[in-house]
Amino acid sequence: MDAAHFAADLLEKIGVTVGGSGPADIHIHDDRFYKRVIRDRELGLGEAYQEGWWTANRLDEFLAVAQETNLADYVKPSPALLKLALQSRFGNRQDEKKAKKNAQAHYDIGNDLFERMLDKRMIYTCAYWRDADNLDAAQEAKLDLICRKLGLEPGMRLLDIGCGWGGFAQFAASRYDVQVTGISPAIEQVTLARENTVGLPVTILQKDYREMEGEFDRITSIGMMEHVGPRNLGTFFEMCDRLLVDDGMMLHHTIGSNEWKTHTDPWFDKYIFPGGVLPSLGQISRAAEKVWSIEDVHNFGPDYDRTLMAWHANISERWDEIPHYGDHFKRTWEYYLLGSAAGFRVRALQLFQVVFTKAKQRHPVYE
Repeated sequence: MDAAHFAADLLEKIGVTVGGSGPADIHIHDDRFYKRVIRDRELGLGEAYQEGWWTANRLDEFLAVAQETNLADYVKPSPALLKLALQSRFGNRQDEKKAKKNAQAHYDIGNDLFERMLDKRMIYTCAYWRDADNLDAAQEAKLDLICRKLGLEPGMRLLDIGCGWGGFAQFAASRYDVQVTGISPAIEQVTLARENTVGLPVTILQKDYREMEGEFDRITSIGMMEHVGPRNLGTFFEMCDRLLVDDGMMLHHTIGSNEWKTHTDPWFDKYIFPGGVLPSLGQISRAAEKVWSIEDVHNFGPDYDRTLMAWHANISERWDEIPHYGDHFKRTWEYYLLGSAAGFRVRALQLFQVVFTKAKQRHPVYE
């Protein structure tokens, strides 16, 4: 059986028709699509989309079906994909030097892109849609939820690890009158975060978390643990233990996997988040054992589907304002946003907020 017939039969098994009219059906524009996908599985599927070799009636719906049915498992992985998995499992792709390079590869793409895609505070993490009907309100609800979970009080010292463009630091300092130190290894983020927090009790530093010193009453990481890597989770929690006062609290907001993993989707690793690995709850709790008590776990993964679709809608309306990114990048970004939305839609991905205290703390946190 040739590649085209094999791929068509495989797609038919999962309910996708080539040239069909259903929302998940796809259209092939270049016959090189078939060999590329059979050779490179999910990496080849994404790269073929970047090249314009195929489209879908609804890309998010096709990718939801592909993830829900584990489409990639029907095809044997190539030696190159096996090599990447082994490197991720036995190497440290998130050491201090690589972590800075990885962060800058994504977050320094260009502030003009993120300004057009995100909400007014430029919050690049899952929003909280429980009582919100627009992205700005949903992101503000998420920020306030974090502050309330941590019991922020005036004068407290808050460390925000992976502070992005300073949106949470700005919110916490202005609404809860706390002193915030935000850190990020990404140069463009740090520059804009400093501009966004002028006049507030906020300090923004270009640092890796392993370089941080000081003492804080509260610690947050919002969308940063995905970049720590499984081999460094223990180091990460040890660092937090050193920086947090004994009666302090910390909250980590992270995309999570349903199972223990040491590597990620190869397309996302190559083009979107180099070195990123989504931790499972088991990996998080194992790394936090002995030193930390888990006080609360909140999963609102479905809210990320809605957040990603809002980002996609925003940027889709404004691509013509930033034509220098080009069509190839536009297809790459579309595949990233809609593929991620699909993962949350079928619950292949989760969104965890986990609240911690030090294990030796005796007084109750939540009455």
